[in-house]
Amino acid sequence: MTLFGSAAGYARYRPGIPDEAARPGDAIAYDAGADRLRLVPDVDSPPARRPDAPVVEFTQSAVGRITGWEDVSWVREGSRVWRARGAGGGTWCVKIHQSDKFHAREVRAYRTWALSLGGGAPRLVASDEKLRAVVLTSVPGRPLHGAVLSPGQERDVFQRIGALARRIHQASAPRPASESSGPAVGKAERHLTAARHRLAPGDEEFVRGLVRQAKNLPLPEQVETHGDFQLRNILCSDDVDGFLAVIDLERSDPGPAVRNLVRLSDAWAHRPDLYEALLAGYGRTLTDAEESRLVIDSALDAVRGVAFGAAHGDPELVERGRRTPARLRTERRSCNSPTGESP
Repeated sequence: MTLFGSAAGYARYRPGIPDEAARPGDAIAYDAGADRLRLVPDVDSPPARRPDAPVVEFTQSAVGRITGWEDVSWVREGSRVWRARGAGGGTWCVKIHQSDKFHAREVRAYRTWALSLGGGAPRLVASDEKLRAVVLTSVPGRPLHGAVLSPGQERDVFQRIGALARRIHQASAPRPASESSGPAVGKAERHLTAARHRLAPGDEEFVRGLVRQAKNLPLPEQVETHGDFQLRNILCSDDVDGFLAVIDLERSDPGPAVRNLVRLSDAWAHRPDLYEALLAGYGRTLTDAEESRLVIDSALDAVRGVAFGAAHGDPELVERGRRTPARLRTERRSCNSPTGESP
């Protein structure tokens, strides 16, 4: 079993790798250009969405005439993203945000810290506050979610992810700690109520215990964070050893450094070598307070993910959210709790 999934299973979904079950003469031919990281719509589904006329007009006013629109939205309610191909051969990403807050956060990120990443992030071409739309340059590569790599390649990738996180955090001077630096416990009860029937026995009590411990943690300084730093939002060039880039910056906001590790922690479960590789790339180990904060934030984010994923049709988010409390509880039983509680 590799970090990103079964090699035998996932290999059948990688672009450029023929399905081992495919044979000459099969009724359904192998298509090397198909993207198997997105669900194929049902035969009865409506045609792929095109952006509304105002979005088309906005895009063409920014980059010229568009001759092709490809819907590349995530398979969840509310995601609206297209790959736009221009008459002159250029390719751009056009995205409509679900809220004014997401729009403002993503535009700010592209105008500030993302510039320091060079080719490690798209560039903002144009934005329209009324439409909540942005036109971005297209970044080559595929999401690391679902990639099949050797153990050595996995360690190399995680070391580069750590270096990428460091570059994001150092993009501007740290901000002093504030009340907003603390764990997001205010919405914990609401998320627990929404997720309760999908959680395992004991998960709810476990999360409540972490919420009680959160008040004793010191408030950390704030740095720039991606906000949704996970494998599906990190692109890797096709040669694997090439560059990494981040996409989807709509949840970007100043916060504690460990915020960027929360949604990655599931990927290094049972693989301490990957966690060590990430910290090597990051350039330092976490403090005891940060280790504690990572456990608490991971549990809170998992419950929020179960509630949000169930409400917005994101099964991958629900499944990851259900795995996380089980993993954290197992880790607490096997060693002293990072929150200071004995097993």
